[in-house]
Amino acid sequence: MKYSLKRKLLHLFFPTRCPICGAYIGAMERFCHECEAKLHTYNGRFEIEGALSFTAAYEYDSEISPAIFLMKNGIDGNASYALGCALADRLRSENVTADIIVPVPMYRRDTIKRGFNQAALIAKETGRALGIPVELHALSKKRPTYTQKTLGKDERAVNLTGAFSADSTAVKGRNVLLIDDICTTGSTLREITAVLKENGAASVRCACCCKTISRKE
Repeated sequence: MKYSLKRKLLHLFFPTRCPICGAYIGAMERFCHECEAKLHTYNGRFEIEGALSFTAAYEYDSEISPAIFLMKNGIDGNASYALGCALADRLRSENVTADIIVPVPMYRRDTIKRGFNQAALIAKETGRALGIPVELHALSKKRPTYTQKTLGKDERAVNLTGAFSADSTAVKGRNVLLIDDICTTGSTLREITAVLKENGAASVRCACCCKTISRKE
């Protein structure tokens, strides 16, 4: 069954809502027109060491945060579809291509506790929209880590060192698009980019739905 037909059938029984304000919208719409008009496209310049490029759909602020909140708290609704499609559009506009998409992994215990990995939800929608296969098990997180935004620069590096591993058979010789929901400091993407390249990835590009804005940007 085509994805669009599936969404339209679901819409008959579970009407699609805007993941920001909750207003009813069309089956294939992402946000209502009023909310979408308020969103701030990310136009900053940000680099991830070792990656060919970094792409984000939106600035992370109070306008987009309700959609992120719903998705992270398991009240997904239309959030992962809206965010994944928006990211796909941005990647397409920047001519970003890849052989595979890989989501930033969560520690297994954390995934079980939450019931899902939000980066994987976004990756699936982005991959579907772009026609790029998603490798959900190419990366794994070997141990829990602290939230990066609570740590200083030196602590961030130590916090993530050795936390991730990659399946070389899945990434070797392939152009990888690494996807996460929000990028703040870029430390996680930087660490995983290094791990992917150490395991033979031909290239790595990074993308997130949202990027927090710093004064440097």
